[in-house]
Amino acid sequence: MQRKVFISVVIATFGRPEPLSRCLEAFTRIKYPHDQWRILVVDDGSPMPLDSIVQGFALKLPIQLVRQQNQGAGAARNHGARLCDGDLIAFTDDDCLPEENWLLSLAERHLKDPTACIGGATVNALARNPYSAASQLLIDYLYRYYFPQNSGRFFASNNVAFPKRLFDDLGGFDTRFPRAGAEDRDICRRWIAQGYGTTFAPEAIVLHEHLMTLQGFWKQHFNYGRGAFHFHTIKANEAKAPLRVEPMRFYTDLLSYPLRVKHKFNAIQMSSLLFVSQLANASGFFYEKFSAAKKSLDRAESCEAQLSVPDQIDAVPTVIVSVVDDRQVQVSGAGV
Repeated sequence: MQRKVFISVVIATFGRPEPLSRCLEAFTRIKYPHDQWRILVVDDGSPMPLDSIVQGFALKLPIQLVRQQNQGAGAARNHGARLCDGDLIAFTDDDCLPEENWLLSLAERHLKDPTACIGGATVNALARNPYSAASQLLIDYLYRYYFPQNSGRFFASNNVAFPKRLFDDLGGFDTRFPRAGAEDRDICRRWIAQGYGTTFAPEAIVLHEHLMTLQGFWKQHFNYGRGAFHFHTIKANEAKAPLRVEPMRFYTDLLSYPLRVKHKFNAIQMSSLLFVSQLANASGFFYEKFSAAKKSLDRAESCEAQLSVPDQIDAVPTVIVSVVDDRQVQVSGAGV
């Protein structure tokens, strides 16, 4: 490299001590100068303390643990970013294992384009889990769909890096997104809107150990659908245009994608799971849409009730007291 690049790594975590421990163990194998990076683990209000896990790596890693009340992954990442210094902020998740050259690859890309957002490649580490494999196939498809000529419209938040100063100027992740879904698409959209570049770094690899069942697979993509509704709503409001989603070609190409690429599972099985993912996504999308409509209606009815004036107002007694001949008292008035 031509010059030093100091990198702060932010890992948001909640209630997953075992994956976090494996993630930090992977960082002990990172090949990058020890004085040019550090890790900020942000505990998003886990039910059990994580101090003992992080302290176990204190002699091996430049690491710090901070804790906040549970506010979601976006808020946790922003919390960590506010405590960061240096040139570059790299984000990954507690169920990810960075390869040894991960930081070096990000630093080299940063030197080539200091204003670019850098997205690395994520590889499924659970080769025998069909749900994890299908989720990774979906991400792979999205990257191919959205990446013309090695630049991208969005990068997943488990393997992305931003120049520190520009990330701060942008305001970080939007914390209004429900659960963990689409806030990475949103920040990349805002990044590009500011005129900053994006670059895909396939050599910056993290392995993803997200073990899932069918129920967890459905829940994940349901939450993605909830986030997608907010993402498309924000876009529509800013453009003052109707809400729009992807064209039909996006979905037909997605379902045929397992037939066109190499993977270890049956192509029909993967296509079927991708179909399920889109059903879950649509369910989450319309759940959030109807929930937003109901909240809007409830607010309107509440305002109407507060502003309305009753047709009948009870009479307020009016009392007139007259003194007659210094002795007699005469009382008169409405309601008496």
